[in-house]
Amino acid sequence: MDARAINASLRKGEDPTRSELSWFAHGLADGRVSDAQAGAFAMGVCLQGLSESSRVALTLAMRDSGHVLDWDLDAPVVDKHSTGGVGDCVSLVLAPMLASCGVYNPMISGRGLGHTGGTLDKLEAIPGYSVTPDETRFRDIVRDAGCAIVSASANIAPADKRLYAIRDVTGTVESLDLITASILSKKLAAGLQSLVLDVKTGSGAFMKTPEDARALAQSLVSTANAAGCPTTALITDMNQPLVPSLGNALEVDLCMRVLTGKLKGPLLELSVDLGVELLKAAGIEDGEPKLRAAISSGQAAERFGKMVYALGGPLSFVDDWRRFLPEAPVIREVVAEQAGCVTAINGETLGLAVVDLGGGRRVETDQVNPAVGLTDVVRLGEQVAKGQPIAVVHAAREEQADAAAKMVQGAMTFGAEAPKDQPLTIERVA
Repeated sequence: MDARAINASLRKGEDPTRSELSWFAHGLADGRVSDAQAGAFAMGVCLQGLSESSRVALTLAMRDSGHVLDWDLDAPVVDKHSTGGVGDCVSLVLAPMLASCGVYNPMISGRGLGHTGGTLDKLEAIPGYSVTPDETRFRDIVRDAGCAIVSASANIAPADKRLYAIRDVTGTVESLDLITASILSKKLAAGLQSLVLDVKTGSGAFMKTPEDARALAQSLVSTANAAGCPTTALITDMNQPLVPSLGNALEVDLCMRVLTGKLKGPLLELSVDLGVELLKAAGIEDGEPKLRAAISSGQAAERFGKMVYALGGPLSFVDDWRRFLPEAPVIREVVAEQAGCVTAINGETLGLAVVDLGGGRRVETDQVNPAVGLTDVVRLGEQVAKGQPIAVVHAAREEQADAAAKMVQGAMTFGAEAPKDQPLTIERVA
């Protein structure tokens, strides 16, 4: 095999063979493929595309470039993946709900990307929580608590880690084939028996239009199913943040209110919708009442607390979580500059406001401040008077609060009439 020959064939529009893709993926992982050759490959796929069979082959090759987990448990192993949004903290609610309903959820998650928050960053707002247990500890926690939310080890899909970095600097991030292989290679390496995908669309998502979201959902679902993992996808609305709190510790606080039955709303409803899909795939009927009972009975909160303690967090976190979460020194209301009905919210701008506050990263080496962010963000359709609060900024410094307030005001559009109601779950793809 030769990277130059594979790239030359790809440039001509010829589909790589399964063996070529396997060689290339392992070459990415062990260094036989140079950065230049990886960049040429990414550009070739971006321009020419892959057939469905080659997309499946690339996904499996990237999965098999490292360690693939195998579970010996007494119930199905399932997981969920989100394509990223603003105020999307479903994982923290869904994982313990699923664990309470008789399935196991080893959730390998990521950090913030662009304007979207990262599950690992949120959990690291909890003092002591470690997202990097060794594999033995990871397995023990999944077996005992039913769920564990951690980061991927260096041995999980190393070809994807290498190619992802190359795509980021070569302008090839948008390729559906490469996005699909990247997402699924890591998820399939977790040894799942079923998967549900939450594909976001709207102002706070990477896929801004339903058409783009549908194309990605179809690519992911067809590839995962062909790779042997029963998978469905829900296309969900991200034209406003899923929750009114944005920022790592602030979202953990909101999730705890949901898990302890103190708060209902879109986060709980979407968690239930996604959970129903996974329980159905696992052969568990009456998924919705079981998931809701996990909250009302306190079992989901108990599972979350068990997971947190097992991964280094406080023993009594669930009982008094606000005592452990950090708080920003500057807390300030943002007021509306005009009266009217909230007709549009630019979720990407709100997400970037949190990043600028220090709640996310502009470069990989940036340190995240877990305390900063936004709370009490208004919802679409709300009537607002001039001077009325539309959000609360939590900042480390006054000047950061000033800048964030201006961004929040700029993210809101006001009009005379409320926008048409949009269902939270727009479409199911199977």
